[in-house]
Amino acid sequence: MNVETAARLMNASISEMTREETLRGEVAGFAVDSRAVEPGQIFFAGSEEDYRRHRFTGAKFEDSHRFIPQAFERGAAAVVARRERFEMYEELRSFADRLLFVDDTIGALQTLAQRVLKAWAQPIIGITGSAGKTTTRNLTAHVLTSAGRRVLQSQKNYNNELGLPLAILQMESAGNSPSDYDVAVLEMGMSTPGEMKRLCEIVQPDIAVELLISPVHLEFFGTVERIAEGKAELVKALDERGTAVLNADDERIARMRELHQGRTITFGIEREADVTAFEIEDTQLELVRFKLRTPLGEARVELPLPGRHNLMNALAAAAIATCFNVAPDKIATALATAAPSAMRGEILHFKNGFTVVDDSYNSNPRSLVSMVQALAAGGRAERVKRRIVIAGEMLELGPEAGAMHRDTGREIGRAGVDFLWGVRGHAHEFLQGAREAGMSDERMQFFEDSEAAGSALIEWAQAGDLILVKGSRGVKTDRVVKMLSERFETDDEVRNNG
Repeated sequence: MNVETAARLMNASISEMTREETLRGEVAGFAVDSRAVEPGQIFFAGSEEDYRRHRFTGAKFEDSHRFIPQAFERGAAAVVARRERFEMYEELRSFADRLLFVDDTIGALQTLAQRVLKAWAQPIIGITGSAGKTTTRNLTAHVLTSAGRRVLQSQKNYNNELGLPLAILQMESAGNSPSDYDVAVLEMGMSTPGEMKRLCEIVQPDIAVELLISPVHLEFFGTVERIAEGKAELVKALDERGTAVLNADDERIARMRELHQGRTITFGIEREADVTAFEIEDTQLELVRFKLRTPLGEARVELPLPGRHNLMNALAAAAIATCFNVAPDKIATALATAAPSAMRGEILHFKNGFTVVDDSYNSNPRSLVSMVQALAAGGRAERVKRRIVIAGEMLELGPEAGAMHRDTGREIGRAGVDFLWGVRGHAHEFLQGAREAGMSDERMQFFEDSEAAGSALIEWAQAGDLILVKGSRGVKTDRVVKMLSERFETDDEVRNNG
């Protein structure tokens, strides 16, 4: 794709001063952060009006038009800008020959992605859920790739109104071409009402995957029922030829089959489902063994990821693969070589003899309890001396946040772990809940921030410790893991299966 084609697809106006060589130049990629621009990319300069129009929730937004000179210094091929901002900033006049003018820079990015996707016309898998999106996306891409599919997948946590278009436009970046791919696996997240519907205007999925509904983003939604209504927009976006992949164990999701007249495939463990697991053995932290059943048959699986929640993510990936007629034995072979996503259940063995389960990317009540239960059940008794939970505050839970933390603390207290550390804010309610469940004060501590918790853990960790680190992104519990890794050496050769 060259600059002129990109401009046409996003309905951008081109200055009469624009050079022919600029228009003919091949686009190397797309960026929304001037600090991350690479040579040959198109930079989209957002403004306060654009962010408000698209209902982003930040308290303050920078006008990226001020950073257009820096984008060109980093080698941008062209910049998408609002014309009135060009006229407002005198320093932009010298770049008029490389600017593409639009009324809404975020809308232009979305329009470009939408039209690239429409022209591509290959199967699109949209994955949503209150947790597990990234792991399921990675597992799905891994299984489909192993089955011979050429997969485009979201990178990082690209799942909102900026990230989703950037994920799509990877097929037109870094020398890639849409013809290089025959299926797309995309995360679709939401943090405010109406966001999923807007994402579905960019992407109409052929397969809509609903993982689970949990009380996250209650600050903006108010109730779990409203979260479910928002997530259901993904299923509503399917046409009659599309397929809904639904979690049968989640009642709110199971009811979504009423919203779709086409094919539905269910997955689950507790209730009858098309894709299910049985004969489950999850006594080892780093390995869950089970038997997989799909409409195409059965196969024994060894999944090298911790916790029942990851087993459910694997079943979702298996259900998606079943939509492509991938046999159970091929699914099993692929799942056996799966790896945890960064900060999502990564297991780090340290030469000092302790082990850390890094699940610090995010947290909510259901996923935290699942990981704690995996920690309590995993590990060989002769090797694990202390099971320690370092739990950061869970954010965006709304007015009931304190009670939710306390309830979760009770679950942690009943799980059978040895120590509980709470980090920041409402995390002190973890300790109160655990206390009510019978955990003694001597086994609990509270820290104001992750730096304090990390400093304490450096002095306290010892051989035989099995440590879970988990918290909402804003609490930065990943800092705890980073501090340990900077102080102690990891041992990649250690594989003690928990």
